[in-house]
This record gives sequence, structure tokens and C-alpha cells, in this order.
Amino acid sequence: MLSHLNPNVRQYMLVTFNYWNFTITDGALRMLIVLYFYELGYSTLDIASLFLFYEFFGVVTNLIGGWVGARLGLNRTMNIGLGIQIIALAMLAGPASWLSIPWVMAAQALSGIAKDLNKMSAKSSIKTLVPDNAQGALYKWIAVLTGSKNALKGVGFFLGGALLSVMGFQYAVATMAGVLLCVFVGSLVSLKSDLGKAKNKPKFSDIFSKSRSVNILSAARMFLFGARDVWFVIALPIYLGSVFGWDHSAVGGFLALWIIGYGIIQGMAPKITGRQSGHVPDGKSAIGWALLLAVVTGVIAYSVQQQWHPERVIVVGLMIFGAVFAVNSSLHSYLIVSYAKGDGVSLDVGFYYMANAMGRLIGTVLSGWVFQAWGFAACLWVALGFLTLTTIISAWLPTGADTKLTQP
Repeated sequence: MLSHLNPNVRQYMLVTFNYWNFTITDGALRMLIVLYFYELGYSTLDIASLFLFYEFFGVVTNLIGGWVGARLGLNRTMNIGLGIQIIALAMLAGPASWLSIPWVMAAQALSGIAKDLNKMSAKSSIKTLVPDNAQGALYKWIAVLTGSKNALKGVGFFLGGALLSVMGFQYAVATMAGVLLCVFVGSLVSLKSDLGKAKNKPKFSDIFSKSRSVNILSAARMFLFGARDVWFVIALPIYLGSVFGWDHSAVGGFLALWIIGYGIIQGMAPKITGRQSGHVPDGKSAIGWALLLAVVTGVIAYSVQQQWHPERVIVVGLMIFGAVFAVNSSLHSYLIVSYAKGDGVSLDVGFYYMANAMGRLIGTVLSGWVFQAWGFAACLWVALGFLTLTTIISAWLPTGADTKLTQP
């Protein structure tokens, strides 16, 4: 059936399938590590340190990976990412005596490289498959890819918590490695070799974006994702378990449902932000949605600090936060691909996701440190500060008159 589809649609489906499978293992592995090592008695700061190299090498990978993708082709960077993730999972599937902090950090470093090679390749490839005059189609395809990825990351969160309860850490990781190996073999056979390869070989110095719009959006993205991860990555799952007494399955299931709902909203973002009325979002849209997210976060932070029904506020507040954050994220994902130059698109996208990874790195470290030192409410106040910066930075994004969409 795939052979009868338009070649660009077929490639898009293959890229999305690879991205989906990778994302499930990435989400499951994160939940497995957080819950397993907390169960072993590691402090929240120790657990945060396990993700330090994951996020740091994500920064490096996005910066260099865009240049590599432009020179070698996005099919190769995607396949390299799949292969490295299999190696990372295999490292963690060994005996429990191997799982020292340096060993796990090394495996997470590989996983961070793999994740960002895969994400950069998937999102950059869409720019090459959609005509420049079809911005409506571009926004829709980006929203579907981003939304479905995050929905499946939620499935991964649930899967990680469930597998830890049913199979144990080592068997769970080994199973994921086997599934991803099958995906890797299929990808080697199916993806086009010239996908995303620049006509003119870029210089290494081209890894730094020369576009003012890309640089501003990248700064806004860094603080946006730092604001999410400073309370979501380490502090939230441990807070739910240690303060409210939730078990592994409950924590994994709740965060899974959150991520799935978040992904669904991301996929609907074009409708929410006005695509049906014939307009694409611009910098003014980014300001408004960032400001709304800051207000939501401030209300949650104040309520938790005042201990006003904290469990209910966190559950309901997180749902509202997730919906508004999803629109922000999807809107940003469209803007970067729209701003990126067509030839060697992975350079601009790689630089942008370098800033994204930097935000995740800052948020992850602060999530463990701030939670351990000052508690959960302090993590939320830091998130509010980051979102305030995101809103201010977004004021420099291009606005201009509304742009009419070309219908896909």
C-alpha cells in the first residue's frame, strides 16, 4: 500500500514511524531511571545528575548534528540516532552491579545524542518535503509530528512505570532495545539517501545561525523548556510519590496521560491558533501564549506554596499547564521550520534545538537542586521566572500583518 502513495507522503510516514518508535523508548527509559534509582535510595540531586550528560550532549548534538545532516543527509543522521539508542539501551540491560552513576551517565550521554539526532532529522526533513508556498501544510505536518511524538512519549512514560513493576529494570530495557533494532533495520532499507542534504556543502562555522529571527526564537525556546523541566522532570514524579504516596504505576500512568493529552493538544494547535481562519501565527501569537502560560504557572505556584489543596491543584493545574504549554511548543516548532532556510534546513533547526536542549539541561539540574534545597513550590517559582523571560524575549520576534495561508 505504501508504494502507491505520493513519494513525499511515503517518506513523511517513514520518518514519523521512526520518530514514534524512538520516542516510546526515550519516554520509557526516562521514567524507568527516575523511579528505579529513587527506589534504590538515590537523592533527587543524584537522579538529576544521571540526566546531566543526556541533556549536555543534546546541546552539543543539536549544534553539530545540523551541520552533519546538511552534509550527509537526514536519513543518515536519523539512522545513526537509532543505532546509538540501541547501544545505550544495551549498556543499561547488563547486570545491576554495572549500574554505577558514571556508567549510567555514559549511557544517558549516548541516549541524549541519539534523541536529538533523531528529533533534528525528523523535523528538518518535513521542510524538504513541503513546498515553500504551502505554509498551511507545513504547520499542519509539524503539528501532527510534534503532537503524535509527545502523545507517544506519554505512552512511553506509562510503559516505563508498568515494565518496571512487571519485568524489572534490566529485562524492560533489553526488550526495548530489541524492538528498536527491528525499526533500525527497516529504516536503513527505506529512507531516501538524499533527504535534507544541502546542495552546497556548509562550512563548520555555519552551525551558528546568522538569522536574527532564529536566534530570538531559540532564546525564547530555551527558557520555555527550562520552565517546564525545572518542575516536571525530577521534582514532580518524586513529589507525587513521596508526599502523596502514589506508587510507581500511578506516577507513570498520570504523567503518561498528561503527555498524551499534551500531544493531542499539540496536534490541534493549528486550529487553536487560527489556521482555520486563514492565518498563520507570528511573533505576536508567541507573546500571547507565553504570557498565558506564565499566568497559569503563577497561580499553581502560589496555591502550592499556600498549601491550598495541593494535590488537587497540582493535578488540575498540570492539565491546564500542559494544554497551554502544548500550544506554545507547537507554535514554536512551526515558527522555526518556517524561519529556517530551505537549503541545509537542518543547520537552523539544529541550532534552535540546541537552545531547546540547553533549556532542558538547565531545567533538569535545577529540578533536582531546587527541589532538594527549597521544595516543590520553589521549582514552580523558578518556572514562572523563566516564562516571564520567554514572554519578554518573544516581543522581538517578527510580527507584521497576518499572512494568508496557501491551502494544502
